[in-house]
Amino acid sequence: MTALAILDYCAVFVFALSGAFAASRAQLDLVGFIFLASLTALGGGTTRDLLLDRAIFWMVDPSYLAVAASAAVVVFWTAHLADNRLIWLVWLDAFALAVAVPAGVVAAQAFFQPWPIVILMGILTGTFGGLLRDVVVNDVPVVLAKGELYVTAAFAGGGAALIAFAVSDDMRVAVAVCGAVTLILRAGSLWFGWHLPVYKSRPPRNF
Repeated sequence: MTALAILDYCAVFVFALSGAFAASRAQLDLVGFIFLASLTALGGGTTRDLLLDRAIFWMVDPSYLAVAASAAVVVFWTAHLADNRLIWLVWLDAFALAVAVPAGVVAAQAFFQPWPIVILMGILTGTFGGLLRDVVVNDVPVVLAKGELYVTAAFAGGGAALIAFAVSDDMRVAVAVCGAVTLILRAGSLWFGWHLPVYKSRPPRNF
């Protein structure tokens, strides 16, 4: 199994869990759980593969669908045990982001893409599934939340991966650095309130 396949499996599973928790908050039925979990888990990787003109990963290996559906079923029967499902959702999403961004970076590197595309593929792989999830359940997308380090975390992780690739040819080092930077920034935003400056309009001056 390739490094990209391992990253994709991990990202699919954790993103599917976050999608299923979103479904539990929306009080959907089992089919809704599976649909939302699969949409969240597969959306980013599908977008990546379409833009890179590579075979869509879950169509090449349908076992990814089984992983997403299994995660949805598990959450369907256990979500009621969670004290705060929103907390579970945002932290699962953070860990999934830290896995999916390296998956996007590795896929783009394998296609010998220039550095802006490598970073963009990391961002899209990490964020697009969650964006679809939030839109479907009528939540404010996390990528648009005021000042939160989400896309910024993905961008920094992708940039860190490129630096690691330049220093070392070991893909494992680049993946680890990318995931660590992404997770640290996203976790810091959630735990410590790290954020970007938010635009505030000023009243017009009277002359």
